[in-house]
This record gives sequence, C-alpha cells and structure tokens, in this order.
Amino acid sequence: MNILFAGTPENSSQILKSLIDLEDIHVKGVISQSDKRGKRGSEVVESFVSKVAKESLIPTFKEDDLNTKHFKDGIADLDIDILLVVAYGKILPNWLLSKPKLMPINIHFSLLPKYRGASPIQSSLINGDIVSGVTFIKMNADLDAGEIIDSFKCDISINDNKISLEKKLTKISIEKLNEVLGNVKSNNISLNHQDESKASYCKKIKKIDGLINFNQSSQLIFNTFRAYKEWPQSTFEYKKILIKIHDMYISDKQSVGVPGTISLLDKTGIYINTCDKMIVITNLQFPNKKIISAVDVFNSYKEFFS
Repeated sequence: MNILFAGTPENSSQILKSLIDLEDIHVKGVISQSDKRGKRGSEVVESFVSKVAKESLIPTFKEDDLNTKHFKDGIADLDIDILLVVAYGKILPNWLLSKPKLMPINIHFSLLPKYRGASPIQSSLINGDIVSGVTFIKMNADLDAGEIIDSFKCDISINDNKISLEKKLTKISIEKLNEVLGNVKSNNISLNHQDESKASYCKKIKKIDGLINFNQSSQLIFNTFRAYKEWPQSTFEYKKILIKIHDMYISDKQSVGVPGTISLLDKTGIYINTCDKMIVITNLQFPNKKIISAVDVFNSYKEFFS
C-alpha cells in the first residue's frame, strides 16, 4: 500500500516512524510545514516530521502554499493509495484530498464530533474530561467533519497533562494504525456520519492564554495548568514580573482574600486565592532564571512575595 503522509509535530513524527516500519507499507512522500526560524534568529529548524522523512530518504514537500504549480507537479507522479494526515496544521485543498485511490484519512486526537479543531487534547483537559480517544476519519473539505472509519477510547487520569495524554493517544494511534489501514484496503469498514448536533470546536492556543485568571475556580485553573504544561505554560504576573508555574496543586483551604492575592507563603508553597479554594504553587521560574522549589522561594524570595 502506497502512502502520502502529511504532518508536522513530534507525535506525528512518531506515527510516521511506525508507518515506515510496517510491512507492505510504502511511504512515497511526506508533506510538512516549512522550516521555521529558531529562537537564535539565524538558526533554521525543521519540523519533527521533516527530520524523520529526511532520515528515511523519503521525498519531502515543505510548502507554504499547496496550490502552487511546483507542488502539484511534485505530487502528480506519486502513485498513492492513502493520504494519511496527522496534525499537519493546515487545511488541505480538495484536489489533494481526491489524489489517493482509496481515501484520505485523518487521525484526530478526540472522540469526534467532540473537539474538532486545533487543540483537542488541551480542551479535554481544561474541561475535566475523564475519557478521550483517537478517531480515524475519511477526510472531506470541512474541518474534522468527515465520516468516521473507527475510534478508540482512552481514559484520562487526574495526573495526566498535555504531554502524558498526547503520549497515550499517540500510542493508541500506532497500535491501531495497521489494523485500520488493512480494513480500508480490504473495504472491511462501515463509514458513519458524525452527529452534527453534538459537534464542538476548539480554538488555536495563543501564548497569552497561559496567563492565569485567578477569578476562575481552583479546579479550572488546575485543569488549565495541566492542559498548557508543554506550551504556553501557565504564568502569573506579580509586581509586573511574569512568572512561570512548573507545578501546583489545589489546597483544601478556602480562599480568604481577593482572587490573585497571596494568602500564605511557607516552605510548602505560595498559597494564592481564587474564587473558591486556594491553589498552591510549588515550583516556579522567574524570567531567564532556573526553576526553583517552594523551599528556595521561601528562603530567597520571601520579601519579594510579601
């Protein structure tokens, strides 16, 4: 079976690696987002998917515009059975969706039609869901709205964050990939339309979203911290300094002051008021500094937080 793969981030690259290792699967080409400027300015950074494709000597297309003649000519001669898309990050044009002989397939990290869009993992964590999953869909022109080929559930634990939940969902995708592709090849599938009345959408996350709103409930603040663990990370502003939070928990103590004010600072953490229970920050990071523990904060920054 010949595959054209489209993806960009690390979890997508892991699925690409597993695809390359499958018998009777031939990855004929890879589409990924173009190289980006690194933090150092002059450094050019490839996507994770692009790096894996290069290591495996697979032709790679890194186009900003998928409708150019150059890109169309590059794809034209590829004999493709399946177009497999995993977190590519851009809308694919209709001509590309019609390219494969069998079908275009998207692996989406939610139980569709819930959480269509760019941040399904983060949305499930913010909303306090206890179940997530992976959905394989036959792609159409609409965002994550194609017919469902198959779906697989995944439990969310209270200790899961964006990083750990994404690992679970990636593992499920890899485990089920050969089975789903085999069923598509043999036409052993039953396509099911999504229930549009149950559809929900999630937004593209911005850096500013990491700034905590202490007027919210402690549970929502903690859930958001779990969701933004990888990026943009949760932050709070104190004395005009933006401070990153690396670990926190919900106290059993009720807030006794205005949301956002510090109620207590000791060697166990910084206790900050919310609209209900206090949250306790146990590890934090000042700009351009190392991560420090609550003990370090108590010993070195007690006056700053007073």
